[in-house]
Amino acid sequence: MALSSDGIKLFLAVVDHGSFSGAARALRRVPSAVSMGIANIEAELGYPLFDRSRREAVPTPRALALVPHARSVASRLRLLQVHAVELSRDLESTLTVAVAAGVPDRDLLDALARVGGRYPLLRVNLLRAPQDGVREMLHRERADLALLAAAPDVDREEVFTNVTDEVFVAVVSATADTPGLPADLRRLEDLGASRQIVVAGPDDAVADRRLLVSDARWHVDSVEAALGLVERGAGWANLPLGKVREAVATGRVRVLEFVNLKNGLAMPVHLVWLRRRPLRRAAGEVVALMSRDHR
Repeated sequence: MALSSDGIKLFLAVVDHGSFSGAARALRRVPSAVSMGIANIEAELGYPLFDRSRREAVPTPRALALVPHARSVASRLRLLQVHAVELSRDLESTLTVAVAAGVPDRDLLDALARVGGRYPLLRVNLLRAPQDGVREMLHRERADLALLAAAPDVDREEVFTNVTDEVFVAVVSATADTPGLPADLRRLEDLGASRQIVVAGPDDAVADRRLLVSDARWHVDSVEAALGLVERGAGWANLPLGKVREAVATGRVRVLEFVNLKNGLAMPVHLVWLRRRPLRRAAGEVVALMSRDHR
């Protein structure tokens, strides 16, 4: 094939150095080998790449048309070579991170962007789901890392690092009536008669029941959907404070007040992986970056 990886390297060396002798020095070859290599490429292509009537090797119009594409291919080849070496040094080809709906993920996105900059050919899959779905992805080995609110019990199969904290608050609509909500609501347990909007999977097997109060519940798969239903008076919800601040500030929802406790459950947010699957290079760097930024 005329323009193999070696042929592209040879062609660009002559273009960049302006002569066969200059390219030969750069490639540590004798000028005759460079001249013969270019001649072989030209013979296969069926047209000249350089005007040899001058002292310098002047690219022909057809050669100039090839230069941008040749540079692009050469750049990709260099990345491929680097990536091949990195894979031999325990860099995973794909990093999958699952994020629980509603947890703060800004630091995670920063870390992924930095790691992606170091490893341009690393593929990253970023998945979002309710908390229980994220933990299921992790344990079924469909995710390498999981970002989620800390579980109430320690799971011996999991390893984690605390990366931030989030406060969950009970909110209701500020503009619409919420069925079942007492007009003189004063205590948390008074919410039990009103429908609760829960960010969870469709079944009732919610592992973390700290945020559950009502028996009547609607399950949705995102904080945005839960907040939208709360605004419309479909029910109340325990949602991350960081996700409802704007809606509170603009008068769309209100944070409930109780006499028997402060409205707000502080929950650590953990970056979690499985003990049976030791971290590989990119995942380890994400964990290190987020742990360092949290200290």
